[in-house]
Amino acid sequence: MTDKSVVVDFHMHPISYESFQPSAQGWIAKIVGQTCNYEEYARRYSDPEAFVGLLKESGIDYGVVMAELCPITTGICTNEYVEDFCSGRPELIPFASINPATDLAPAERLEDLITRHGFRGLKLYPTYQQFYPNESRLYPLYSVAQARDIPIMFHTGSSVFEGARLKYGDPLHLDDVAVDFPRLKILLVHGGRGFWYDRAYFLAKMHENVFLEIAGLPPHNLLKYFPELGRIAHKVIYGSDWPGVADLAENLEAVRSLPLTPEQKDLILGVNARRLLKLPEQCPTSAA
Repeated sequence: MTDKSVVVDFHMHPISYESFQPSAQGWIAKIVGQTCNYEEYARRYSDPEAFVGLLKESGIDYGVVMAELCPITTGICTNEYVEDFCSGRPELIPFASINPATDLAPAERLEDLITRHGFRGLKLYPTYQQFYPNESRLYPLYSVAQARDIPIMFHTGSSVFEGARLKYGDPLHLDDVAVDFPRLKILLVHGGRGFWYDRAYFLAKMHENVFLEIAGLPPHNLLKYFPELGRIAHKVIYGSDWPGVADLAENLEAVRSLPLTPEQKDLILGVNARRLLKLPEQCPTSAA
């Protein structure tokens, strides 16, 4: 299997949380309910082996699985749960969560999560955890991520969940971070969804260390939101936002159907992500 054929889904949530806020769980149940029974689906894919099987069936070689510490807006999926879920499964890439409001020493916590628990990246949720990404108190956290060469995903743009505050999701706040941490790999999750597609695109185009992540955006609308997406295909990262999509394979096929070159689609669907995560050129043996 060649480098260009690798498919990485850079944005996946476990379907089981320690606690769910009603608006978040209800939204997921509605999406899943389009094709099957939600309770049965959740039980099935709470098993990591079944989840890996779903990836294989859908044509996905690697999935980034994210913890979430957002008690106000969505709920709690602990780092410990994600670590255990991904353990021993090379197809699954664990990304940690840190909540600046509750983690007293976030930089030290990230260092521990990377060095002792094997996390490969960090997801921050400004609109859910209600902070501005360019606040100076977060800079020690970014210093650790830059020194350890791990990417940070930042939720940008809108959210359908109760309690989210849109003002924290403006991608422009990440211009400061990109300038002050030029070697920090920054992913603009959801591409500035809603108000700020243009800002997210421009930041990814302007900064070498900023990437446009497209999870949660209908693939058939991508060229409407980003008319010149092909120009920065080397900076675009694919994600599904599972379980918030009804069919993983169908979502992938919709991206493959876009009027982009085969090389551009290869970059978006896996080559860029593989390089960011330093994944081997060959897929896991179990996925071959």
